[in-house]
Amino acid sequence: MAAHEQQDDKWSGMGTGWAITSTMIGGIVTLGLFGYLLDRLFGIEHVFLPIGFILGGAAGVYIVWLRYGRGEGDETGT
Repeated sequence: MAAHEQQDDKWSGMGTGWAITSTMIGGIVTLGLFGYLLDRLFGIEHVFLPIGFILGGAAGVYIVWLRYGRGEGDETGT
């Protein structure tokens, strides 16, 4: 049993890493697609697509910070 527990310790952060990566990629792709659809709807090219990519990256960072970056501080958030 001890060998199995030691093996789990080596890979314990892998799930967190993949969750952060997929959140970032998902935010960029989702809002990028939304920007692309707005470009198509309004008949313009390459205006809302890069805006969607930038906002998607920012939203991904914010969601990752909310989920993993707050830390274990006091209840006041400082």
